[in-house]
Amino acid sequence: MARTRTALGFAAAFIAALGLAPASAQTAPDFYRGKTISLYVSSTAASSYDLYARLLARHMGRHIPGNPNFVAMNMEGAGGLRVANFLYNGAAKDGTVIGTVNRGVPFEPLFGAADAARFDAGKFTWIGSANDEVSTCVAWKTSGVTRFDQLFTREITVGGTGGTADSYQFPKAISSILGAKIRMISGYLASDIELAMQRGEVDGRCGWSWSGIASTHKRWVDDGSIKVLVQLGLRKHPDLPAVPLITDFAKTDEQRQMLRLVFVRGVLGYPFLAPPGIPPERIVILRRAFDATMKDAAFLAEAGRMNLEISPVSGADLEKLIADVYRTPADVVAKTKAAIR
Repeated sequence: MARTRTALGFAAAFIAALGLAPASAQTAPDFYRGKTISLYVSSTAASSYDLYARLLARHMGRHIPGNPNFVAMNMEGAGGLRVANFLYNGAAKDGTVIGTVNRGVPFEPLFGAADAARFDAGKFTWIGSANDEVSTCVAWKTSGVTRFDQLFTREITVGGTGGTADSYQFPKAISSILGAKIRMISGYLASDIELAMQRGEVDGRCGWSWSGIASTHKRWVDDGSIKVLVQLGLRKHPDLPAVPLITDFAKTDEQRQMLRLVFVRGVLGYPFLAPPGIPPERIVILRRAFDATMKDAAFLAEAGRMNLEISPVSGADLEKLIADVYRTPADVVAKTKAAIR
């Protein structure tokens, strides 16, 4: 037995000396060559999340050693929780499965039902976000509202969807935290809220991404059909220097903390993530490939043709951001949860 152990040890040392690796520690080209990476999308086909995901799928494989194929597929359900729970609990943890979820989903363990969000957001493998998203509140031209501060004395109605969606949680947060007079009518499909404004059913919309407005309804801004009242995020968009930021209206430090907790999700924009427990060297490969794709000329040209804004955030920065959010004092989290539910 002693001689067997010695022989095995010598063989291992000899293989190492030759620079050979066992099959379980394949080099990146060996692992990804001939493989397919599955990209799960938590929303419907042709949604913003779907468009960004399929754009990424067409380009990212070129930046991974071994040039694997990408296949994007939709897995709707529970406002994005279905994909998040699948990635965390059921997906392969070898670097061949990634996904994109509604930007509010990573915060559901804080704000939602704990039994529905079956994951620890800090343990996901964060790959990166395609855009640091700035959202807005807008008012339709017949509402008579042209400035956000008017909402402290004058009520408007806005259309919303429900659940984890920005169009549901953002107006609730603004009215609860700041006292703005915003009444929400929920239950709309996201694509129907603009029609509801045109028909006079609602006065506006809160939680509408500026990139979405700029790509599909910029004419409404230019001709005065809608007025952008406030920016909802942690930074101002370069296109909107004169439009105030929501945190400008906070009167206390606690209000600022609560608003940050709600609107920090904008930094996640269109996030891409993978299961926990992926081998560290493959995390590096996926993050580097994502970062390289965000600078790829062909990728950027196609994004431009699709009117998709690209302002990427790295996986490492998303990981730090998530960790920071989950260090928020429990009393602030509880008050913020009450404000958006």
